[in-house]
Amino acid sequence: MQPDDELCLCFHVTRRKVENFIRIERPRRAGQLAECFGAGTGCGWCRGALVRLFEAAAGDEQAAVDLPDSDEYARQRSAYVRSGAGTPPPGAAPLVDGESPEA
Repeated sequence: MQPDDELCLCFHVTRRKVENFIRIERPRRAGQLAECFGAGTGCGWCRGALVRLFEAAAGDEQAAVDLPDSDEYARQRSAYVRSGAGTPPPGAAPLVDGESPEA
């Protein structure tokens, strides 16, 4: 995933915005990343990535956070939503067509 790719597909928050928010605001808990334009408060798909970025910034992980490319990330989110795990709000990025919940 590139810095300007959307990390939170519900509220169109990029990875760069989240990383800058962490660097500038220095949140104490990963849940505070919701203050970054609502990231993580929609369908919930991006919460795992948000936690990983937060932990990496806190020094809990030595390696850089490796996330799938934006197309694969969107496909995985579509499968997540179709499985009933979350519901995107109005205005969220649409689900990828042709994916089944088992994908």
